Amino acid sequence: MTERVQKLLSQAGIASRRAAEDLIRQGRVTVNGNVAQLGDKADLSQDTVRVDGEALKAPGFVYYLLNKPRGVVSTNKRQPQDSRRIVRDLIPHEGHLFTVGRLDTESEGLIILTNDGELADKLMHPRYGHTKTYHALVAGVPTTETLDAWRRGIVLDDKKAAPVKVRVLQSREDDTLLELVMREGRKRQIRRVGAMLGHPVKKLTRVKIEFLEIGHLEPGQWRELSPAEVRQLKQDKPRKK
Repeated sequence: MTERVQKLLSQAGIASRRAAEDLIRQGRVTVNGNVAQLGDKADLSQDTVRVDGEALKAPGFVYYLLNKPRGVVSTNKRQPQDSRRIVRDLIPHEGHLFTVGRLDTESEGLIILTNDGELADKLMHPRYGHTKTYHALVAGVPTTETLDAWRRGIVLDDKKAAPVKVRVLQSREDDTLLELVMREGRKRQIRRVGAMLGHPVKKLTRVKIEFLEIGHLEPGQWRELSPAEVRQLKQDKPRKK
C-alpha cells in the first residue's frame, strides 16, 4: 500500500510524524536510492526506504498498557548520570516505543507504550480530547467552594486551566480521596492546583485513559491491548469545540 514517506516512518516507530518530516528535510531519508522529499510516497512491499542508510521494515505494531510505579521515570531513554528506572525498563520489547500519557515520577498509574507512531500522535493530540481519570489523595477536607473552584479551572502560568470534573470518593479526618476527570493536562497540573487550593496531593494515580482502565494491574505490571481496544482507539474522531 502506497503511503507518504513520513507516515511510513511514523508507523515503523522511527519517529513521530512531525519528527519524520524533519528527517526528510534533513536529507536523511531515501527512497530507492533517491533522497526523499516531503510529499513523496512509497510502498514498503516494493520500495526500499532508508533512514541514515538503514532500511525500513514493514511494522509489526505492539500496544502495551502499563501501571507505572511510583519512582519510575516516564521516558524511553535514560538521561546521563540518572540511575532511576524508566518505563522502558518494564516492557520486554526490543525496539523503540512511544510513551503516551506521561506521569511525573512521584505519580503512578496508566501509561500506554506503542511503536505505532501514528496512533501515538493521535492519542497525544489535544483536538481528540481524550479523557484521563485520576484518583488523588489530598491533605485535609476540601470545602464545596474549593471543589467548585477546582471544577471551574484555576489560572496557571497566566492561563486558565480547562474545567475538571471532580467528585469526592472518600473523606476522612485528615485527607480526602478525589476522582478527577480532565481532557487538558498541563505539567503537574493536579499537584499544582491542589497546593494552590490548600490541599497538597499526597498520592496521585491515573486509573483510566478514555475507555482503557488500569483494572487489577499492580504497579509494574502490564498487558497488551486487545485488537478490539486498538480498533476503538483508531476509530476515535476529533471532538468538536
